[in-house]
Amino acid sequence: MDFFAAQDRARRKTWQLVTLFVLAIVGLIFATNVLVAIAVSFSTTTGLARGVGQTMRDQSAETWWLISFAVLICIAGASLYKYFALRSGGRAVVEMLGARQIDPASQILSERRLLNVVEEMAIASGIRVPAVYRVDEEGINAFAAGFGTDDAVVCVTSGTLDHLNREELQGVIGHEFSHLLNGDSRLNLRLIALLNGILFLGIVGRLLLRGGAHTSGRRNSNAMPLIVLGVGLLVIGYAGTFCGNLIKAAVSRQREFLADAASVQFTRNPHGIANALKKIGGSVSGSHLTNTRANDVSHMFFGQAVTLFMNGLMATHPPLPQRIRAIEPRWDGRFLQGALVSEAADVPEGASGLTGLSGGSSLSAHEAVVDAVGNPSAASLAQAQTMIAGLPARCVDASHDPWSARALICVLLLPDDRTARAALTNVLEPQVVAHLPQIEAVVGALDDLQRLTLVSMSVPALLTMSRPQYDRFVADVVALIRADRRIDLFEWVMHRVLLKGLKSHFEGPPSVAVRHRDLDAVRDQVAQTLSAIARAGGHDDDAQRRAFDAGAAAIELDLQFVASDPNFTRLNEALRDLRALHPLAKPRLIKGCAACALTDGAISSERALLIGIAATLDCPLPPDLAL
Repeated sequence: MDFFAAQDRARRKTWQLVTLFVLAIVGLIFATNVLVAIAVSFSTTTGLARGVGQTMRDQSAETWWLISFAVLICIAGASLYKYFALRSGGRAVVEMLGARQIDPASQILSERRLLNVVEEMAIASGIRVPAVYRVDEEGINAFAAGFGTDDAVVCVTSGTLDHLNREELQGVIGHEFSHLLNGDSRLNLRLIALLNGILFLGIVGRLLLRGGAHTSGRRNSNAMPLIVLGVGLLVIGYAGTFCGNLIKAAVSRQREFLADAASVQFTRNPHGIANALKKIGGSVSGSHLTNTRANDVSHMFFGQAVTLFMNGLMATHPPLPQRIRAIEPRWDGRFLQGALVSEAADVPEGASGLTGLSGGSSLSAHEAVVDAVGNPSAASLAQAQTMIAGLPARCVDASHDPWSARALICVLLLPDDRTARAALTNVLEPQVVAHLPQIEAVVGALDDLQRLTLVSMSVPALLTMSRPQYDRFVADVVALIRADRRIDLFEWVMHRVLLKGLKSHFEGPPSVAVRHRDLDAVRDQVAQTLSAIARAGGHDDDAQRRAFDAGAAAIELDLQFVASDPNFTRLNEALRDLRALHPLAKPRLIKGCAACALTDGAISSERALLIGIAATLDCPLPPDLAL
């Protein structure tokens, strides 16, 4: 799948969604104006005799414009309220459903199995490991939510943990990761906010109906118009619900087939996701949820979460048989009984003996890097499993605990100078210092990629910090980086990757608007970026110039090499502008970065920098990069 084209499609889908939303609003405004005319007619005997049409003609145009404006304000206000309520991204959705975060250090085998699967798939995808939540529901279902990969969460039902084995979990989680990587999750959150505005008129109708009933109990002659208005708005509200469900179905259905296909590509195991769907069909609870808020987020789930009126027309997901046959064309039509999964030890299943980017691709090396962005394969998953298995057990355990995870990050940043180390450890929190000796003993032999993997694995545990703890931790990280009064390559990359994974949770997801449609508008920033990669890999001026020229040639721009950039200051500024590139302009930039890094035939020290730059540009790279 083409990651950049998918991102562009998601942006265009947003505009299609807005168009449908506007059409629904126009219909609701017209219906409300007619309703007010009916209510006015009911207010007097003369009005009833003259009819609704004459009543509308009798009122001034300003009156109908005022009503239309009031309806528009109500809908817009309700949508904006919901949008700001969801500003924390995926976390807001799971909290709305009453889900609880699974402890990253959980030793419950079903939870540990899920955590390991999510961890492997995140590393394979090149994104930070998302927090994992559990909601107590018997139905087999799951979803991923977030404005992007930085604030993403994964949530599964208890039924999913109880009835799916490891390969089936892989299939489901691979499906959800596809939604994250393709920008579907951002669209899903916007859909919740927009539909809340459409449904708001029904809420107003209920309030007016209650008020009218209370007034009629007092034998007030003005009660009838209020009751008529309340009933009418309630009907309009149900019409809004009908429109909202149609919009959700229109936006969601086709994406489910694409996500199923992406999951098969990711795991190279069609039986995993197919059997998960068969178990949904064979389960008494299916994929249904009893949560009262499930309908609000029904379009986000792996399977159909709620049953709707005219379900065939308004279902957010294709029928199970269609999805299964798209994966297994020769399926015999029999579902599987979702028996409880035995609590066996967690052993990675899946592809083995797979090669990385260098394995048999007809693309050039730097083109293969572009093709790999946001497009993890079974080789990526196998490499991620191998990488995690090769990490010291003490480091893996440390990455799952909030205090030892902080200690792990600090150990990776401690300077070599003994005096400076002693001074810095004196200012760290005592609970962090207590974990340092054991971790220091095993991290020395790790390479940069292994260290960055541990950083990503630590994020879920670090997300459990309080805001004061987060502020203190960030200050400690900055102090450790500045201890030797210079920032080296790994420190810069680690800071970018770590803070990118934490800031969205503690400070809110960043809003990045597209400002540049082509690289010509950001030539200087591109030059800064290519120069940084060239300087990272070249041991002499000639080698750096050759690498830079290769990158510039791949991008097809006339650029000037930048000889120095103390502490990556100019690179940070350049990347802030490059994040605002149009999605379809980014492949050209990544191609140039890869060509620059691969000038000597393989990625060595440039790999860490390339990962950091790609992550900053929201272009995740899998770990099997030219291995």
